[in-house]
Amino acid sequence: MSYNFDELIDRKNTNSLKYDFAAERGKKETLLPMWVADMDFATLPDVTKALVKAAEHGVFGYSEVKDNYFTILHKWFLSHYHWDIDRKWLVKTPGVVFAIAMSVRAFTKEGDSILIQRPVYYPFSEAVLNNNRKLINNPLIYENGSYRIDFEDFEQKIIENQVKLFILCNPHNPVGRVYTKEELTRLGDICVKHDVLVVSDEIHADFIHPGHIHLVFASIKEEYAKRTVTCTAPSKTFNLAGLQASNVLIPNPALKTKFKEEITKSGYSQLNTMGLIACQAAYEYGDEWLKELEAYIYENIKTAKQFIETEIPVLKVVDTQGTYLLWVDFNALGMETEALENFITEKAGLWLDGGTMFGPEGKGFQRFNVACPRATLLKALDQLKAAIASLS
Repeated sequence: MSYNFDELIDRKNTNSLKYDFAAERGKKETLLPMWVADMDFATLPDVTKALVKAAEHGVFGYSEVKDNYFTILHKWFLSHYHWDIDRKWLVKTPGVVFAIAMSVRAFTKEGDSILIQRPVYYPFSEAVLNNNRKLINNPLIYENGSYRIDFEDFEQKIIENQVKLFILCNPHNPVGRVYTKEELTRLGDICVKHDVLVVSDEIHADFIHPGHIHLVFASIKEEYAKRTVTCTAPSKTFNLAGLQASNVLIPNPALKTKFKEEITKSGYSQLNTMGLIACQAAYEYGDEWLKELEAYIYENIKTAKQFIETEIPVLKVVDTQGTYLLWVDFNALGMETEALENFITEKAGLWLDGGTMFGPEGKGFQRFNVACPRATLLKALDQLKAAIASLS
């Protein structure tokens, strides 16, 4: 490998949300954090060089992007997702969660029904409920160690509740599904039939494991593109979440106008200067770095699965097709939510994301971030093994 992902980087005392705010969140500072979805790897060196160059210039005024930014973005989307995007579709936002909230406000009114598929990334629910919309859930079906969509329930919920907007998560956080063309087409056809708009969160699209491919929902059919807001960002891929830069693609001019109007109402305009610089450098120079990173993370996933299967068989790892997050089933321990949370922190010395954070369907599960050096992962697994051994 050209890049050293085994390097242990001390992130403490850097104002890291992951490492420096345990006490503020009611946790012991000694816990090994494997929770929030950022990585313990240094970003691509070319990104650091670009940021250093900008810092040395020393002027941090308002910034925008030139043609080269879109050219680089276009090349990335074409080569990685086979999606030929148009510059007129692009709206830059400070994050995908912000884009989802703006979509809720732009395309629905208070009291309207919005559908999600729990267990799912918890800001989806917050964006709906905090804006006084009605939350409708089409729960994923968990069977045989994986999740699938209940299409009959999906359509029935849309009809019964006059759903106006569907928030899709693909790859699905936290359960790790990468949806097939057949699944996405079935969802899309139902949304077209019932005139439902789609906000598609595809932020984890660069972490697709062998045997699977990522299809941009809007790229499948023109009629899907006309009703879809596609949310992307380099933040998960290149560990840039703190730099606040996302690229939202909206092919429908009328939807794009409504979306931008809502952003204007929020008082937001230009993005963070450093975020724009980092995004451009990442997409321009990041191909080889990402290939090595993907291979390393996939080995981490295989290592964790094999360890749990052989050393902690009472736990079950859900089939992980994408993301760098494991969704682990602890239900065989027979613990209620609070008892399980206490066990994870007090006995295993770990800080994971509890499953109920992603909806009541996540009861008995934990989300486990494996985007870290292998030594860190093995330490966490050893601690978990020892804690479970202590139960017997």
